[in-house]
Amino acid sequence: MQDRLSALLDCFRLRARVFHTGSLCDTADFDARDGVGHLHVLRGGALRIGDAVAGETVVDAPSLIFYPRPAPHWIRGEGARGAELVCSSIELGADAGNPLTRSLPARLVLPLRDHPLLHGTLTLLFEEAFAEHCGRQAALDRLSELMILQLLRHCMTAGVVAQGVLAGLADPRLAKALNALHGAPGETWSLDGLARVSGMSRARFAAHFHHVVGMPPGEYLAEWRLSVAKTLLKRGQPPKQVALEIGYASASAFARAFAARHAGVSPTAWLSASRASPAQ
Repeated sequence: MQDRLSALLDCFRLRARVFHTGSLCDTADFDARDGVGHLHVLRGGALRIGDAVAGETVVDAPSLIFYPRPAPHWIRGEGARGAELVCSSIELGADAGNPLTRSLPARLVLPLRDHPLLHGTLTLLFEEAFAEHCGRQAALDRLSELMILQLLRHCMTAGVVAQGVLAGLADPRLAKALNALHGAPGETWSLDGLARVSGMSRARFAAHFHHVVGMPPGEYLAEWRLSVAKTLLKRGQPPKQVALEIGYASASAFARAFAARHAGVSPTAWLSASRASPAQ
């Protein structure tokens, strides 16, 4: 099967930065103003976590706690031992509308005992985190990125999410259509064309896509094109070139479509605000 994540990861570059290794006994607070998600890897002890969406809970077994989108939350080590942690900030294009981050729950908690495929990466992560090897920071950052990639694979193949792009990519027929439009957003895709790619009838494809991905194919394509556009704008491409690459006939048509989905904000105004964000 064609690689189902490459086009998404090419568009939205995964970047991690480890900022804490060791024990935590006090409370650490995180807000959404920095524009990044967070990964907390609990190696030992117990950790109390809380946020406004998923509530408060205690995690007392080695686990991954993943906030894929910027989200206010807090963590606190429990008991005399506290919590032994590796914490990272994660950038995965949430500000550009990455459908991967949109499809995940606000907070994901995965006990490590249930995921033996992560053990090799975890062993290396903890070895780097609690030693003083040369190049330690770079190694920790890359290992955290690898862990997020493995986590995305798990969410896609294990049915962790019931709806969204990860659920669509887990479906062999829908994955063909999603791979096609992810790889060529500037093509003149039609419902009939996407249905043929998936090997389904037009009506069956439309209904199944909407049920699994959570929106009609045409709406998903429009959202994907604008997400790609945001990435290209941030990489320095002029709006006219961006418009042509994502399938619009002119820069003005692109600007109208962009503003219609962003409360009247133009592409250049969005780009200025994005560059002013602390995450950039």
